[in-house]
Amino acid sequence: MQKIIYKVLLCGIIFCAVSCRKYVEIAPENTRVLELTSDYQQLLYNTTTTDRTYFMPLYAGDDMGTADVRWQNSLSLLPGNIYTWAAKNYTATEEDQEWQYLYQQLYLCNSITEGIMDSKGGTENQKKAVLSSALVHRAFIYYTLVNLYAKQYDPATAATDPGVPLVLGTRFFTDLTRASVQKVYDQIQTDLTQALPNLPNLPDFNSNPSKAAAYAILARVYLNTREFSEAERNANLALGLQSTLLDLKAYLATPRTYPGRIANPEEILLKKAIQTPVSFPLSEDVLSLFSTTDLRYVLFTVPGTGLWNPTFDTRAYNNNQVSVDGIFVGPCVPEMMLIKAECEARAGNVETSLSVVNALRIKRFKTEDYMPLTASTANEALHQVINERRREFVGRGFRWFDQRRLSKDAGFISAVTRSYRGQTYTLEPGSNKYIFPIGDKYILLNPEIVQNPR
Repeated sequence: MQKIIYKVLLCGIIFCAVSCRKYVEIAPENTRVLELTSDYQQLLYNTTTTDRTYFMPLYAGDDMGTADVRWQNSLSLLPGNIYTWAAKNYTATEEDQEWQYLYQQLYLCNSITEGIMDSKGGTENQKKAVLSSALVHRAFIYYTLVNLYAKQYDPATAATDPGVPLVLGTRFFTDLTRASVQKVYDQIQTDLTQALPNLPNLPDFNSNPSKAAAYAILARVYLNTREFSEAERNANLALGLQSTLLDLKAYLATPRTYPGRIANPEEILLKKAIQTPVSFPLSEDVLSLFSTTDLRYVLFTVPGTGLWNPTFDTRAYNNNQVSVDGIFVGPCVPEMMLIKAECEARAGNVETSLSVVNALRIKRFKTEDYMPLTASTANEALHQVINERRREFVGRGFRWFDQRRLSKDAGFISAVTRSYRGQTYTLEPGSNKYIFPIGDKYILLNPEIVQNPR
């Protein structure tokens, strides 16, 4: 039985590199082999591969949705399955895009971690820097995978909850039994801790890892494991290196001057959604949180009626108003600020929490429209922070992951009900539907991969 988990992006390069060194030591003509330190570095510069992450959370989260049948009837089978939290998203012959792309990236990272220290032409420090970058990318890959295809981290059950296959090498034939959620998180932390000493404080381009990126990913990790003091500590470390906020007032007159991709100073590590939905109707629930003077509402949302094919009777998230670079989903400065604010609220520090939130919000309104948020209790402050996360990260899929983790907090997540093509679908807090099904294709090839329950 073949145990193949991914299609190989660079199979010719890797196989030639291995065969040449191991057997005849002669490079084939017209073929580039992995030999020099710079060869491995160039693999990491392939951002069309390394920046791809997910798109299912865009459709599954409660910030998307409309009962308008024009939009619903326009959806193809896959987004319709995701939108209704179906038991299966793909047929037995289809590739699961998230699984496919992320494990392809993993193969690239593992190729680097296995070969970089024996490469030629680079100094020891250069090799360690390339190795560290690959480890950061690998940590982000596994953080994404375990939060798409496994249960929300729970310290009481993480040691036994099935996570995802933990593949740390490039062998094609290997046991793909799902490692526990705890083991996956342990590996993420190990990779980031090992990487930190040999990373630059800030990257040359934000598509490349840095200390700021490693700290930011760790802040996400600890927020998810509910180790809030560690989450805040790492968020502070990231902000100590990168803290620039965009002032949205500067882009009202000319939205297309909004900085994209590597020019955006808020992006700590550039990662993108695999797809950008052509039409992204915002749910009434999330729209109710916005003031029409909020510049995020002004710049990133548009009326659904009359501007879309098909049209629908609610507002839509439309990132294309300011950029055609796609939807950024990597760690960013606003996220670190809101992690800090959340941790302060959970610690009972109401004033500090809201001061951080308001430092962000003042950049999201015209001066005459800005009103600082207030709260009288820690619980009120925490609700303010979570609502601000919904406004700041609308349309990016962040909400899906928040719905998962906040099910551990009473009063923050309620059941989501959707009417879709004449049927009603409900997503209860903590439901198994918060775990995406693994593509049947991979389970048929690798029977040791156990499917997620529904």
